[in-house]
Amino acid sequence: MDSRTAAHTLNRIADALDVTGAQKFRSRAFRKAAKSILQLDTDDLAPLIASGELAATPNVGPATVRIIRELVETGESSYLAMLTDGVPEGLIDLLRIPGLNLNRVREIHAELGVETIDQLEEAARSGRLATLKGMGPKTAGKIIEAIQFARESHPQRLFLNAVISASQLLESVRRHPDIARAEVAGEVRRRLEVVGSIEIAAECKGDPYEVAQSLAAIAGVRDSDATPDGVATLSFVDGERLVVHCANRDEFGLAYFRATGNSAHVNEVLNALEEKGFSIQGNSVLDNKGKRIAVPEEETLYRIAGLQFIAPELREARGEVAAARAKQLPTLIEYGDLRGVLHCHSEYSDGTSSIAQMAKAAKERGWEYIGISDHSQAAHYAGGLSPADVLRQHDEIDRLNSEMKDFRILKGIEADILQDGRMDYDEKLLERFDFVIGSIHARFKQSGAQITERVLRALDNPHLTILAHPTGRLLLSRPPYDLDIDAVLDKALEKGVAVELNADPHRLDLDWRHLHDAKKRGVMIEIGPDAHSPLGLDATELGIGMARKGWLEANDVLNTRSADDVVAFAKKLDR
Repeated sequence: MDSRTAAHTLNRIADALDVTGAQKFRSRAFRKAAKSILQLDTDDLAPLIASGELAATPNVGPATVRIIRELVETGESSYLAMLTDGVPEGLIDLLRIPGLNLNRVREIHAELGVETIDQLEEAARSGRLATLKGMGPKTAGKIIEAIQFARESHPQRLFLNAVISASQLLESVRRHPDIARAEVAGEVRRRLEVVGSIEIAAECKGDPYEVAQSLAAIAGVRDSDATPDGVATLSFVDGERLVVHCANRDEFGLAYFRATGNSAHVNEVLNALEEKGFSIQGNSVLDNKGKRIAVPEEETLYRIAGLQFIAPELREARGEVAAARAKQLPTLIEYGDLRGVLHCHSEYSDGTSSIAQMAKAAKERGWEYIGISDHSQAAHYAGGLSPADVLRQHDEIDRLNSEMKDFRILKGIEADILQDGRMDYDEKLLERFDFVIGSIHARFKQSGAQITERVLRALDNPHLTILAHPTGRLLLSRPPYDLDIDAVLDKALEKGVAVELNADPHRLDLDWRHLHDAKKRGVMIEIGPDAHSPLGLDATELGIGMARKGWLEANDVLNTRSADDVVAFAKKLDR
């Protein structure tokens, strides 16, 4: 029994527990166990059971060990069979629709006989759903919207989750005896904010088609298909899907390049090759005499096409090929260019750690400063700070700064942009901060004109330093505001306000496409982790990836500057 199949069974048990109304901690425990089992990444769990290593694995208790032992011995779980006996399979899918909790799903099933998402949509559109107590036409309409959003999002996942899955699948491919080298390609390599498919390029020791066929033997594969050009499509028992592009050593560079994409970028580069007299045959590059050219690495391909090497993040057909031809590609920002971070929360509001703990974690990551920006008083649901809390926090920061060497804590705030565009707190209190972040946390559904005017008015406030998560999107969960982003970027440039690239994996907002537009305008960008704990600081690395995707260089980003320079920017002293 392999770890992926076992983890899938544990997740199905967790789903079944949710549907049957079990206490939430039970399903959470099985999901944690599933995650730990999947990370073991082994083709055979039996030796781990025998040695006791499985029982010593974090989050794996005696009940989980018994279930996995049964899976190893019989291939089935009697506990899962008991939980799902008489439970329509579609009810689990209904729980994944935003806005539907367990009690509501059970009520809809009992009253209307709804067992699938299609049946739920029909009930909502026909008016039957609105007849249930506490529903009504408005709620039914929201459920229709949620169903449509869920369908459009499937099978996409957040970039961070895709990276984790891709790394596990990569190790499985690399263990194959006929694979000499394998690398993650596709949307993960290009760092798209949401990923629809996972792709890997593989250098094969034998015939690519035969190796592609043999990949069906990877543990956990349910179905597989291989094409004559060496592309294997693998479907796993847990619904995971993987595409592997197999090629021999001299053709790996072209296969890796194609597997990375996107298709428009690939076509532009291949056109550039043709202009130089080369042609493509399968995964081979031929010169004008029909001689095969070895392309073991992508760099060779770009060089013979007369182009600078183009970083994977930029391969979106947004002018990068023309820039590479003119030798004018940007020198993309790197993680080491950052000197500090500014959007961070402490236990003063909704963070989980003290200011001292956050500062220590930031210093350990090699930064020179951290900006503490807890929520303002309007965000009462997040423990927003009263004016008295602000003064108390500032006293603590002054004390900590007096005790620390070669590090500085900046006094910030994440102030709510109120419904009419005013900033939370009065001018006198706003003046006390080293920097002010402004963000929207309520009244999301204003019209496009209203919410745009609200943001534009906030940008007029002389104390505003950074406009945070400007479009309010939550990836795969909530669409962005109906905001005139061009007007906002123009106003931010005019007023000398930085726009945030919020690095939270659920946000990654501002979108990388708009980041490119902001760079063209000359708008300053701040990369903020929106960290609520020391571990949350690591989201900054995701922000760097998106910044690179948006063509940003070090001088485009506010927090590549020193603490003094950040304060000068905030106080409008450097313009």
